[in-house]
Amino acid sequence: MRKAFRDAEGGLFGDVEKADVGDQVVVLMKQGYTLMSWADAFFPDSATPAHVSRATADVILEGRGAHYTAPIGSGSLKVKIARKLKRENQLDVDPQRNILITPGSDSGLFFAMIPFVQDGDDVMIPDPSYPNNAQNTHILGGNVIDVPLDPAKGWALDVRAFEERITPATKMVVLTNPNNPTANVFRREALEALAEFIIRHDLVCVVDQAFEDIIFDDIEMVTIASLPGMWERTISVFSFSKGMGLSGYRVGYLVTNDVIMDKLYGTAVSVIGATNTAAQAGAEAALDDPSFLNDYRRIQKYRRDFCYKALHDIPGVRMYKSESGILSWLDVSALGAESDVVKHLRDHAKVLVNGGSVYGPSGRGHIRVVHGVLSSDEKFEDAVCRMRKALLDLSKNRKREASC
Repeated sequence: MRKAFRDAEGGLFGDVEKADVGDQVVVLMKQGYTLMSWADAFFPDSATPAHVSRATADVILEGRGAHYTAPIGSGSLKVKIARKLKRENQLDVDPQRNILITPGSDSGLFFAMIPFVQDGDDVMIPDPSYPNNAQNTHILGGNVIDVPLDPAKGWALDVRAFEERITPATKMVVLTNPNNPTANVFRREALEALAEFIIRHDLVCVVDQAFEDIIFDDIEMVTIASLPGMWERTISVFSFSKGMGLSGYRVGYLVTNDVIMDKLYGTAVSVIGATNTAAQAGAEAALDDPSFLNDYRRIQKYRRDFCYKALHDIPGVRMYKSESGILSWLDVSALGAESDVVKHLRDHAKVLVNGGSVYGPSGRGHIRVVHGVLSSDEKFEDAVCRMRKALLDLSKNRKREASC
């Protein structure tokens, strides 16, 4: 077995899930636990827009869902994605030459890295970051160079940290923007500096923009592939899962230039097969009428604000106000080991969250809370209030211990 698989620790799966790959989570939920560890919008409740459900069902009922689309994806879906890319990402692409539909963005992220990362190559990854960025690198035989983000500046990118760590073996930069788990959005100035660094060192950039659909406080979302000189060396990864709440549909897409895409098209059958036909129809319907996103953005902003207000002032907790998506990121290092905090929330609040260490060395002492779960605001508020009480109790206990 390859070393990367021998060393695998389950990625995002926490201790409660590892033994049976998630079945225990179902058991715990039946016992009244709230799952706030999977980045699955509105989980486990129904929130799919009616027109998306109808389009998906129609393909199944008409029998078309039993058949493949082309391995590279539905042509009509790619046309609509191209319109979205021009409107929202400042990318003017040929839908039939620059877009490849994938079974979710996770498979797309891995596929984007395969052509470039070989044994011994170094891959630069901001820290903390999505665990698959590092795990994919290890599976492909590469070495991870963790590039720490600056928590004092809201986990901002600093190109000087990249300059200090680059090696002769460096091949690629993998970026998650907006970032997961910190939920911050990298600013234009920082991305322009990073782009200049990538071009100067002749690197490839893979950027995962799965959380781009929900940005708060009028912050500008910049697609790095749109910056001068970056189209030629960037593979952008997109998703219908996070912002649109269609995680179970497993539809994502890659966008890149003709030269790289030609190689991806040529190997798509071997690597990804083909994305579910009915799910692609649902994704197309979501693009036809994305007005539901206005409600989703309003809901998630309320969730972000409620979560921040409830948790940020707890003694021993340092909380970063999310700039995007469905995640909140908390520094709980003053309350003890993160694993103990996760266990305390499970045992005393009946809430399941992620420990931060899986996101990289800088994630130690943190927890990730998915505030975007549940369709009921009342149930969401109850879960957050249970978290607040449990963390306050833990904080008081730590204070008593310190005074002894």
